[in-house]
Amino acid sequence: MTDTAPRRTTPFVFSRFERPRVLWYRFARWVAELMPKGLYARSLLIVILPVVILQSVIAYFFMERHWQTVTQRLSAAVVQDVAALADFYKALPRDENNVKLREIASARLHLDVDVLPRKELPPPLPKPFFSLLDSALSRELAHQIKRPFWIDTVGRSNLVEIQILMDDAVLRVITHRNSTYASNSHIFLMWMMGTSLVLLGVAIAFLRNQIRPILRLAGAAEDFGKGRETEFRPHGAREVRQAGYAFFEMRRRIERAMDQRTAMLNGVSHDLRTVLTRFKLSLELLDAGEDSDALRKDVDEMQRMLEAYLSFARGDGGEASASTDVRALLEDLAMDASRHGTDTHVSFSGDPMVTLRSDSFRRCVGNLVANAQRYGKHIEIEAARDERFLTIAVEDDGPGIPEKLREDVFRPFFRIDESRNQDEGGTGLGLAIARDIARSHGGDIQLAQSRLGGLRAVVRVPV
Repeated sequence: MTDTAPRRTTPFVFSRFERPRVLWYRFARWVAELMPKGLYARSLLIVILPVVILQSVIAYFFMERHWQTVTQRLSAAVVQDVAALADFYKALPRDENNVKLREIASARLHLDVDVLPRKELPPPLPKPFFSLLDSALSRELAHQIKRPFWIDTVGRSNLVEIQILMDDAVLRVITHRNSTYASNSHIFLMWMMGTSLVLLGVAIAFLRNQIRPILRLAGAAEDFGKGRETEFRPHGAREVRQAGYAFFEMRRRIERAMDQRTAMLNGVSHDLRTVLTRFKLSLELLDAGEDSDALRKDVDEMQRMLEAYLSFARGDGGEASASTDVRALLEDLAMDASRHGTDTHVSFSGDPMVTLRSDSFRRCVGNLVANAQRYGKHIEIEAARDERFLTIAVEDDGPGIPEKLREDVFRPFFRIDESRNQDEGGTGLGLAIARDIARSHGGDIQLAQSRLGGLRAVVRVPV
């Protein structure tokens, strides 16, 4: 009988190998979120982190071992002297106040010795946080003297007190702390940290000089994207200068293409306007009638379409950026809309002075206001300027635009109403011109549902 039960070995093998990979990706993503995002900060981290790791390794593997070894040897030498004094105390004949023992300890061993009456030793003191000296002294005393003892390494900062319980007395020995402890190791640490700080200062200054050309190049590219003129000269490392020259070449190509387009459009405009002028002159020679009126209407329609197309294709026309009072600009547009019978309100927050191409930007917002005026009776214009962006929202109470067509209306000559009468449907270039101007400033326009029930057009440009 064959076993037809499904085998589930593959999912277990897959999860066994997939789980560590998922955990690693999560850990890498968490580390990436903690890392600095700027090039200057990351470069400093690349320089500082190896220095810190190197110093930590040196301080731990070299200094810690060196410090411990020297302290152990010094402690062993002092304990040997103390053990010799204990032997002298037992071997030498007793004299008044143990003068001979004191002389030997002071003259030969540089120790201060007192012989106290026999009593119980004081209770052990709490060990300090860094107990290397206590551990070394305790270990050597237990190994060499093998008698009860008591030590104090923290009571007086520059002295160490040792008490040893003898058969008939307590031998108290006081020595200098630097005789039992490697106290000059901090000099090495100071030299290491001092030289590291100097090297880090030099590295920071060097990195700042290397990063500054990159930041200037980024600023020049951003200003060019906003349509602003900027003074930029490539300097710095060879690769940075190459990027700067490539940026100059790209800018020249774009400007040359725009100049060629403008020159071609000027020629087309001149030729077409000449033909339209001939049409108008011919119509003036005709007698008034239904046919001539229809022809005049068609010629006027062609004139409007030609002007709208040329305005869209010509773009900004080389206008220079300047500081503009956006609040006054919006109030002028609202006043114009109010004159035509549309209830219009304006609100503004933040600094109204923004650097942009005032005429083209006025045309951008004006097209949005005109579009709202064409289909609505009430218009709300809300503007706000923060540290990064200027945001202007134009809302109306008209029929709005279906969500699926909100991107299509930005295409040139696209009209929702399908009307052939330009007096009713427009040329289909208003929103296309507005978005083209907004993008030439480095921003964009988005459409959404208005709280008034109609369309909400939001233009957002960097400041």
